[in-house]
Amino acid sequence: MELENPNSTITRRNVALALGLLAISLAARGARAQAKYPNHPVRVILPFGAGGVADITARLVAQGLSQKLGQNFVIENNPGAGGIAAARAALTGGKDGYTLAMLTNGTAISVPLFNHLPFDPLKDFVPISLFGSFETQFVTAANSPYTTLGDFLKAAREKPGTLNIGTINVGSTQNLTAELFKTMANVDVVIVPFRGTPDVVIALLRGDVQMGIDFYAALKPSLDSGQARAVATGGAKRSLVLPNVPTVQEAGVAGFEVVAWNGLYAPAGVPQAVIDTLSAALKEVLADPTIKKRALDLGIDVHPSTPAEMDARMRSDIAKWGAVIARAHIPKQ
Repeated sequence: MELENPNSTITRRNVALALGLLAISLAARGARAQAKYPNHPVRVILPFGAGGVADITARLVAQGLSQKLGQNFVIENNPGAGGIAAARAALTGGKDGYTLAMLTNGTAISVPLFNHLPFDPLKDFVPISLFGSFETQFVTAANSPYTTLGDFLKAAREKPGTLNIGTINVGSTQNLTAELFKTMANVDVVIVPFRGTPDVVIALLRGDVQMGIDFYAALKPSLDSGQARAVATGGAKRSLVLPNVPTVQEAGVAGFEVVAWNGLYAPAGVPQAVIDTLSAALKEVLADPTIKKRALDLGIDVHPSTPAEMDARMRSDIAKWGAVIARAHIPKQ
């Protein structure tokens, strides 16, 4: 009978132990690689069509995120139904952080405006960061006698019910801005909704309306051509893009503020590590001077926020616009 060499037994044990340790190490490395986010392209679903201000801004930010995180952030446009279609698409994309959504102040308006909204932005989504914000603009025709908002307010109080304000469709941010202005300024004016900004501008130039309310990007051609004149902006402080134009507050309407915004959200249930990664990356991307300048040319002040700040903003706007909708007796859709 041949006895086993004890040294060979020890050697086999050592080899087995080494192989076991190697397998554990490789498994750990594989788990770390699998957990690294992002490790494949990320979809960002927008509630707007291609070519608009929100789309262009989102593409600028997506490009920055792609460079920062090493994976493509792909913009998908899903307009319509007041942002409902885009939100639904994002919610069906999974909870792994590879399908994200842009929610906006329009989302906040949708909550009180729709009878049966098929999602709850406060429960079904988690905020990541603000993309940027942009004030409403108050404009008159270049040949209008109302060269300041103060002039318009004075005339509105002297001739109640005779002045018109043009906006786009009922329930839009622009339309609700006019409703809020009417209440806070305590003036009797007629708010006239149109299908789109070109119709508002035409009515303004014809004298059918004495003031128009919209965003800078939509009004820029009329302002640049000298057909229209900006008389006030809706922010709490002066606009970066129109620094010489006073705010509505400066014109005497205390507390008035309407600033629209776009933000990045993920479906609820996405790992916190993903939220943290995206939030930190956006903070750096939105500080890029090139991105800031290109966005400002469109009237967008890009700047990040914390998830908590984004959540507070959504909640505040839901309450704010819900009150305006109720006071203006706008029927639910």
